[in-house]
Amino acid sequence: MFAMRPAQDRGRANFGWLDARHSFSFGHYYDPKWMGHSVLRVINDDHVAPGGGFATHPHANMEILTCVLKGTIEHRDSLGNIEQIPAGEFQLMSAGSGIRHSEYNPSDSEVLELLQIWIEPDQHNTQPGYQQKCMNNRPGMVLVASPDGADDSFLIRQQARVWRLQLAEGESVEWLLQGRHGYLHQISGELIASGQHAQPGDGVLSRDETKWELTATSASVALLFDLP
Repeated sequence: MFAMRPAQDRGRANFGWLDARHSFSFGHYYDPKWMGHSVLRVINDDHVAPGGGFATHPHANMEILTCVLKGTIEHRDSLGNIEQIPAGEFQLMSAGSGIRHSEYNPSDSEVLELLQIWIEPDQHNTQPGYQQKCMNNRPGMVLVASPDGADDSFLIRQQARVWRLQLAEGESVEWLLQGRHGYLHQISGELIASGQHAQPGDGVLSRDETKWELTATSASVALLFDLP
């Protein structure tokens, strides 16, 4: 079964410095029909104003993946990491037994655009960790995160795999899932995902489908989630 999560139906939060869209229930946005998909708990599409950001706050027992789409994010955490993550790079923070961090837009003129993704782990109270990689402008399907760190991907504590998909107009790929659930988040362009027409911000989900057919109707970038 395939279904759509239209971009316009997502939750919204606007605090001036932050304009966010929530694919699943988060913060003040609650919809019992959209609490996540399998172990995929959060996809937040955040636009952070120049100088804005998230003050130091804690996390525990969550795999937190950040995909920077525009601008640069400044990250500081209680492990001692002080990093700048520019557009095209991914960051994974494995919160484990507990970590504190802050995230800011250091620019005085450019809006920061990012996706923040939470995946529930299958191990709890583990050692916190931090990883960062550049995966921009790599065509086809590029493995971003996996339970075994295959193909130089992030190592996550869950039987899930995250892919970055980049297709030129007219290109097609077949995506074979190892898990029972799939989810696609369209970042840019348009594509047909097993009969579902995905535009920027849209989600497409599957249950008990092992094969997806993906065809770009314009140059496209998306994230794919292979979930247990």
